[in-house]
Amino acid sequence: MDTLPDYIGHDLAVLSIGLNPSTISVREGFYFANTRNRFWSALNASGLLPENLPPSQQAQEKIFRQYRIGFTDVVKRHSATGKSLKAADYRKWAPVLERKIQKFAPGICWFHGKMAAKNFFKYTGHSDVEVTWGKQTFKITESVVFVSPNPSPANAAYSLQEITVWYRELAAMVHPQSP
Repeated sequence: MDTLPDYIGHDLAVLSIGLNPSTISVREGFYFANTRNRFWSALNASGLLPENLPPSQQAQEKIFRQYRIGFTDVVKRHSATGKSLKAADYRKWAPVLERKIQKFAPGICWFHGKMAAKNFFKYTGHSDVEVTWGKQTFKITESVVFVSPNPSPANAAYSLQEITVWYRELAAMVHPQSP
């Protein structure tokens, strides 16, 4: 396998968008497969899902089919670290992702990290947008844009607790409380 398959389709509540698949994830066959990645821990603590799921391809498929959360990346080329990505990777893959978002119109496009969001917008002709944490003031077509810190172990600037706070904010958008 050269990359991870997209888990994308119509009627998604959320499309999880990473920077690119890690070599470990491609080898294991599911997103965020590195045992040091904080995605699964933050997801399980966030309330986004009504159950805790272990990191696995089966859990990923359940999240997609049952909870309408898809998975993809800005760049589909795998690497050991995101630092190895080049401008050519973004030029090639960001417009491909933009077309997928336009076609499938997920409710929320959830970018993992400002680097993923900024490079997506830069290489789709929207370099003028200012990317912040949380819900953005702009959309991709009709899709709301949300940005949380990248859960990668390479992003040590953010703790699991800080990442979980952002995932909870996303969960509150997906499952708003009744007044």
